[in-house]
Amino acid sequence: MNIIALLLTLGVGLFMIVGATIVFVLKNNEKIVSLSISMAFGVTIALVFAELIPEAFELMENSNRIITVLIVLVFSCLGIVILKCLDLLIPHHEHNHKDKHGDLENLEHIGLVSSIALVIHNIIEGMALYGTALSSMSLGLMVCIGIGLHNIPMGLVIASTFYKSNKSISKTLFITTIISLSTFLGGVVMFVLNNSVMNNFILGMLICITLGMIIYIALFELLPKMLCSKDKKTTILGTSLGILILFISSLF
Repeated sequence: MNIIALLLTLGVGLFMIVGATIVFVLKNNEKIVSLSISMAFGVTIALVFAELIPEAFELMENSNRIITVLIVLVFSCLGIVILKCLDLLIPHHEHNHKDKHGDLENLEHIGLVSSIALVIHNIIEGMALYGTALSSMSLGLMVCIGIGLHNIPMGLVIASTFYKSNKSISKTLFITTIISLSTFLGGVVMFVLNNSVMNNFILGMLICITLGMIIYIALFELLPKMLCSKDKKTTILGTSLGILILFISSLF
């Protein structure tokens, strides 16, 4: 199970490479991004209520119900705060598209700062995903799908920024691959520490942090983009598919 959990952390990072590939292969980027965002939203919202919340309460179960609720809330809020702090380091890439000529040095700076933030973000995410998969492999797989779909547009944005500054497909894909592997690095850290630190409380804590991260991704990253999308049919279709994916996954 440890190896499979580790492979999930590798797999979730590879979704970012899919997003980077879209930049160079597909012409209708916006439709693909809109579909992946709405699918990720459907998966994550269903995941929160159907799987993560019940699992968090089960692992954190205490004789005092109020204490259990407080522990779940505290660590879930910690997950939200972690992502919020890391996202503050990531510039808003959309603002740079207004200048078609672009400032190469500025683009390189944006890419560098974004990469550092994403690496830290992904390492923590990989650690949380690994712990979630150890607690429940099916839940870990669903978290992997949800975060992975969210990573597709993220990979697209990162690849676009780097490609505009270096004009090299191979270099851009290499940088994106390195960033994507940071999730796997988080899994490796947990794999190494597994025997010495893992118990029900630690697993529960990691699932609560994952819960907070998933809520943050759904409400503060995915939902605003969906509301701004002009392609409402794709948004509805993607959300429905996301919920269906989670429902089918929960049957296995």
